[in-house]
Amino acid sequence: MASPQVKLAQALNVLKKLQGQGIVAIKSDQLTRSVKERLLKNGFLKEVMRGWYICSRPDEPIGESTAWYTSFWGFCADYCNARFGKEWCLTPEQSISLHVGNLTVPKQLLIRSPKGGNKPTKLLHDTSIFDARLNPPSKEDIVELEGLRAMSIPAALIACTPRQYTANPLDIRAAFSTITDVTDILRKLLEGNHTTIAGRIAGAFINIGRNDLAETIVETMNGIGHEISLVDPFKEQPPIEFGQKESSPTVNRLKLLWMKHREIIIEHFPEAPASITETDTYLNQLDELYTSDAYHSLSIEGYRVSEELINKVKDGNWSPDTSNEDREHRNALAARGYWEAFQAVKESIKKVLNQEDPGQVGRKDHPAWYRALFTPSVAAGIIKASDLAGYRNQAVYIRQSMHTPPKWDAVRELIPTLFELIENEEHPAVRIVLGHFIFVYIHPYMDGNGRTGRFLMNVMMAAGGYPWTIIPVEQRTEYMQALESASVNENILPFTQFLANLIASTKTKT
Repeated sequence: MASPQVKLAQALNVLKKLQGQGIVAIKSDQLTRSVKERLLKNGFLKEVMRGWYICSRPDEPIGESTAWYTSFWGFCADYCNARFGKEWCLTPEQSISLHVGNLTVPKQLLIRSPKGGNKPTKLLHDTSIFDARLNPPSKEDIVELEGLRAMSIPAALIACTPRQYTANPLDIRAAFSTITDVTDILRKLLEGNHTTIAGRIAGAFINIGRNDLAETIVETMNGIGHEISLVDPFKEQPPIEFGQKESSPTVNRLKLLWMKHREIIIEHFPEAPASITETDTYLNQLDELYTSDAYHSLSIEGYRVSEELINKVKDGNWSPDTSNEDREHRNALAARGYWEAFQAVKESIKKVLNQEDPGQVGRKDHPAWYRALFTPSVAAGIIKASDLAGYRNQAVYIRQSMHTPPKWDAVRELIPTLFELIENEEHPAVRIVLGHFIFVYIHPYMDGNGRTGRFLMNVMMAAGGYPWTIIPVEQRTEYMQALESASVNENILPFTQFLANLIASTKTKT
């Protein structure tokens, strides 16, 4: 009779085969009862609803949401395909969000299907699917995104209601900005005799500065007897200028996000103090803060470090041990990497205090900060040198967050856009808050994004005359919740106020 360990290994092989087929939503009938029970008991399987499961990790704490959020899109695709076959698609607004790179997990995923029950299906962590009994568009108007059946951009824009334009102008404007030819839109408008919608679509193009496309719609519709009235569905002008050429929707969305947030930040952030004139004094203060800063920043990321360990590796009483890979050694490697990165950041601060452009400094220097964080791990043989070559080349997820960072290929255009926005930004508070937030929102690296984001924040602090600001590990929950609010709800106020309070506290102490 096989031992429990052998039986578990056999069960894991079954699970591995399902994963190899790209299956995320696992149905009961895909597993034998004994295999299912063994995987559940050992934490390799998690029940989403009766008869449906996802893979999980045995070390994931009870109530942890990470496995679910990382599986959400794949699970919903598998589940809807199993229930509805090919007779379903996402609603217009959800389709548009995916088209423009907004992968935030929604509280309720809305789909259309003639087989829908017009009721929600409860999922994990207060999420659900609502299947409305509505026909999806024709086959040629459906595309696959993240494994999900979504409406094409022309079909989705035509199907959007007026309320959706004002409820989510950021994503919808980004979608409109991708269109350089209105042939497909016009065909659908004419086929459906959509005169009211044509006026709304043309008004939206005028809103983003594409008068030429609006004129084509108006002239074509009027020319065959459909008189239309122009209506601006957005009600207000966009905060950025859109170019005449097709532009990446993820880039335009990032620019819109920046402009949406900046006035709120300016209103609620403390005024910039006088410029820092004593460079040496400021840098000496950083040396005094180093131990505390390293302790809190590393602790936020889950490393267990003490002041003794931090000072030990700082003073050079440390060398990489390629034979030791235990947790304590990894903590030491992280502490040494933080010390080396801190020295690189100090050099960047010297530049901005000498009046170099902070955006250009951040653009040029942030890869060096990142490399320094992990150089000791390369020396110890824990990671490969090639892992430090640049930005990530695969998907990454943030623990317990409904925010899914942009796809890896989008990072290559989003990070340059971020630093372009920083360079063009006049207000130091905006550079501080959005420099940090958007960097971690993009999540350009597989690891070290939080530490690098806080380094970027403090370089912008120095450029604006603010003191180096430590985010205490005791306030980690508030810090993460504020970032989550900005990422998921597009509400930057909690994060702005969080940093403003820290600056006030820092000034009081000094």
